[in-house]
Amino acid sequence: MDRDSFRPGPLAEVARVPADEGWDLVFVRDLRHPPEKVWAALTEPDQLAQWAPFLASRDLGAPGEATLSTIDGKQSYPEQATVRQAERPALLEYTWGDALLRWELTPTDAGTRLTLRHRISKPDLAPVLAAGWHLCLDVAGHLLDGDPVGPIRGRESMDFGWDDLRAAYAERLDPPGRG
Repeated sequence: MDRDSFRPGPLAEVARVPADEGWDLVFVRDLRHPPEKVWAALTEPDQLAQWAPFLASRDLGAPGEATLSTIDGKQSYPEQATVRQAERPALLEYTWGDALLRWELTPTDAGTRLTLRHRISKPDLAPVLAAGWHLCLDVAGHLLDGDPVGPIRGRESMDFGWDDLRAAYAERLDPPGRG
């Protein structure tokens, strides 16, 4: 795909649920690839570099320490990470700075149902992170399809519909009249 013609796909299933220490943004996306292929995209540094908001210092497919460096343009912001669970190809859980991310991969007839639980400290972060993960996982989908567009992260995401996605997810997570 020509990067300039990239547009975000439809909104994902999202929820914000109370958790032990804050809230979990629950983000669900169906991918047309088997769990093994999705697992590789979630764990292998060379694949993560093509879609994730960070670069990984090592393969995330085994428990232990790692460094995940958030990338924004030419800037890199390293943060400590710890892979807590790695059950190939079904469950990956790791810390990233103060956040906890849990990726669950469930096989479906059409591929994989990917469920991300991203622990957040403030509920208003949910639409912001949902928009970011939406773009990242759209890019990952293209990578898995063999049609890479290159990573879209940091300020560059503004050029690819991030603000519209954030507004749409805010409405989904806090619909008018709720409460």
